[in-house]
Amino acid sequence: MSQRAHERAAELHNLAAHAHAAAAVAHGKEDHLTAHELSKQAHEHSMNVHKLTQELSQKTTQSQGAEAATQKAP
Repeated sequence: MSQRAHERAAELHNLAAHAHAAAAVAHGKEDHLTAHELSKQAHEHSMNVHKLTQELSQKTTQSQGAEAATQKAP
């Protein structure tokens, strides 16, 4: 995973964690509407990082496969 992609994934993880924490605080204050919105944001961030990680994994697998094929060629 490139450094930039790794940084982006870490940023999305941090955003999701922050939204979860803020949702918990809002829920504790019985502000359920805000808590629900923050939970939705946290879920979106989590899904985005999951998608990014899958894409990066796929690219890595493809490049490793191409490299292995090149090395096996006579």
